[in-house]
Amino acid sequence: MDAVRAYAIVGVVLGHWLVTGLVLAPDGSLRTASPLRAMPELAPVTWLFQTLGLFFFLSGYASARSLDSAHGRGHDVGWWLRRRLGRLVRPVGALLGVGTAVLAGAAVLGVPGTTLRTAGTLLVSPLWFLLPLTVLVALTGPLARALRRHGPLRLTAPAVVLVAITDLAGRLGDGPGSGGWRVPMALLAAWLVPYLLGMALATDRLGTTGTGSGDGPTRRTGWFLLLGGAAGMAGLVLVGGYPVSAVGIPGAGRSNLDPPSLFTVCLALAQVGAALLLRPALGRRLASPRRWRPVARLTAAAPRIYLWHQGVLLGVTALAALGAGLVGSAGVPGLHTAPDGPGWIVARLAWLPLFALVLGALVGRPADGPAPRSPEQPAGRIADSPDRPRRFRGGDRPGVR
Repeated sequence: MDAVRAYAIVGVVLGHWLVTGLVLAPDGSLRTASPLRAMPELAPVTWLFQTLGLFFFLSGYASARSLDSAHGRGHDVGWWLRRRLGRLVRPVGALLGVGTAVLAGAAVLGVPGTTLRTAGTLLVSPLWFLLPLTVLVALTGPLARALRRHGPLRLTAPAVVLVAITDLAGRLGDGPGSGGWRVPMALLAAWLVPYLLGMALATDRLGTTGTGSGDGPTRRTGWFLLLGGAAGMAGLVLVGGYPVSAVGIPGAGRSNLDPPSLFTVCLALAQVGAALLLRPALGRRLASPRRWRPVARLTAAAPRIYLWHQGVLLGVTALAALGAGLVGSAGVPGLHTAPDGPGWIVARLAWLPLFALVLGALVGRPADGPAPRSPEQPAGRIADSPDRPRRFRGGDRPGVR
């Protein structure tokens, strides 16, 4: 699961760095542009980089296991919830504080308003993810009881229907933003689906082998989710007229992500199915502590990586624009030029190592919680670490009495 989470965070970071162009205007301001608008044939690539479904799947998995671990240590839901949400609040507060100070300083120095608006949008845009996540984490206790009583299918099916209703309402309304109720309902219903699947996996209720050994889902479950999700995506695009891109494109009439559509739910199901199928092989691959430890370090820093990666893109681009202005250049390829062809993609790829180095220096080593535990260490309770819940032994799985 650490390997899946590592893929999810790397995918979303690379995806944002590759689809976010910052064009340097003649007046020195920066505005956003997307290469997907000039090269729509690249839209299927977004299926690999839009990994938010995996994020919510893994969040549900970790929440269910850590809540059970907290109960095992004698703590109540309120204690667990304060600690878990506290780990989200601290990095968000740091981002908002630093971002506000930088933008205020830039405004005093006379940075163009267009650049300030672009910067503010890029810095704040990752925070939308935390709104539905906070609600779902707060509902983990009731959701766990509902899973024990009804199972994952009876809970996810109504959520899928709600997403379909919001899609239909958007088509029948005046435009993509019609109906203020659509966005919050779609946000919660769409991301509830992978969150519940993660909780079901953690509590051994996702198509298990039926042996009671906690061996996890059968390959049939993985194939069902992968093929069913892929078929749903194909049908929605070819018959339903849904956009091919998994992310929004500036200027496009519709988006699969704002609010999340039925296509996004199908993509999440396909990604979860692929993760379940790959899970045994990944587990064997990372059985060595030498291979597993860097993956665990990466996942421990995932919240800060997610929050700061857009700021790194903006900071490097702005500093390069300042340098280009000092030497009288019109801009640097891959940073300030319009994303209108393959040449821009090649140039942007060349900048990715620098982005990664700056992000790594900014994030640093994880400061919270214990050091990552080797997969070969004995299973047991991990104190004060809701992000690294204990591995269940024998008959102490949630819901088994």
